[in-house]
Amino acid sequence: MSQTVDRALSILPLLAEGPADLGQVADRLGVHKSTALRLLRTLHEHGLVYRQSDQRYRLGARLFALAQEAMENLDIREIAHPHLVRLNEHCGHTVHLAVYEENEVLYIDKVDSRYPVRMYSRIGKPVAITVAAVAKLLLADLPEPERRALAERLDYPLYTPRSTPNADAFLKELATVREQGWATDLGGHEESINCVAAPIRGADGRVVAAMSVSAPNVVVTAEELLTLLPLVRRTAAAISGEYSGRTPVKDPTV
Repeated sequence: MSQTVDRALSILPLLAEGPADLGQVADRLGVHKSTALRLLRTLHEHGLVYRQSDQRYRLGARLFALAQEAMENLDIREIAHPHLVRLNEHCGHTVHLAVYEENEVLYIDKVDSRYPVRMYSRIGKPVAITVAAVAKLLLADLPEPERRALAERLDYPLYTPRSTPNADAFLKELATVREQGWATDLGGHEESINCVAAPIRGADGRVVAAMSVSAPNVVVTAEELLTLLPLVRRTAAAISGEYSGRTPVKDPTV
């Protein structure tokens, strides 16, 4: 039974490459055409494959519906949280998870620093969208027209001398973030707080969330915090892999 299931599932990646006839399926599986036909008929009955008028098979609409339903029911916070906790245990600093919803970037999870000096960010609270590292990652992934339109309607409060001053500067920074694949906030919101962040991507490669590590200068310098960037990016990649189902879960802190 397990071999039959394995063979049936092996048909799906083949058809993802494009329509294939019975002979091609049998050759790829290394089985007789009659065996391949039984497998295809079963998959067809469940809507996972579809037989075209030219007798070739392609992926069925039911497969796409199941995939969409599964994606909609994925909880990025639930998947990410254990990774955030492990990262926090490793470095000791505050770890955030944020998403972009209805023109706001919101924190949806937080693991507090183990040090006495802590940040006053709260789950559910919007971030300072023009300076926060997580916001830069989420907005940098938007299509260029949407990115530009948003930048032009935002206000640019000068929280500190390092805050982003205007739309042109913001768009330039977003372009850099988009190209390099990570972001920082080095005293842009609070002069004493620094932050490094990395994106979490879905199966289609789009950014679905962003995570960050933040710490005050009295605990660690900006330069020292930046040394954690490779670990932050590995953690984000591990979350992305689990969220998208592309890779096995690994502990990036090991």
